[in-house]
Amino acid sequence: MDFPSFDTFQEESSISFESEDVDFELPNSIQIVEWLKAVCSQEGGNLQALNYIFCSDDYLHRINMEYLDHDTLTDIITFPYDSFPSIYGDLFISIERVKENADELNIPFEQELRRVIVHGLLHLHNYSDKTEAEEQVIRKKEDDCLLLWEQQFSAIG
Repeated sequence: MDFPSFDTFQEESSISFESEDVDFELPNSIQIVEWLKAVCSQEGGNLQALNYIFCSDDYLHRINMEYLDHDTLTDIITFPYDSFPSIYGDLFISIERVKENADELNIPFEQELRRVIVHGLLHLHNYSDKTEAEEQVIRKKEDDCLLLWEQQFSAIG
């Protein structure tokens, strides 16, 4: 299957953030990069390149239909370009979906965004959420990663 690629990877071990059809700039991006590197290291991944693309529901829905044949809204789609332990992929995140999730969960937008960001990274570390048991495992990993953020990265900067 051919996945969409933004071809923005110019150096090894890079993490980039960009917006497509939404006006969004990631808060605390420097700390988030360091946190994602720590998660990769903790999970045994060899970070090559991650490209996070923030977009609208419509944009992500079109990708979901075109590349995965799913007619549903989602908060994130992860496209791996290599297999674990190499961590290399594009991660598309709907800002609208994250905002709605945060409102429904009554949590801050930034907290839900970090959960979604690390959720995609965990998929690149071979974590899945297709079954209830797998979903429980990945949720626990997300919680562990968010705790790492709170303990070591939230006060940096």
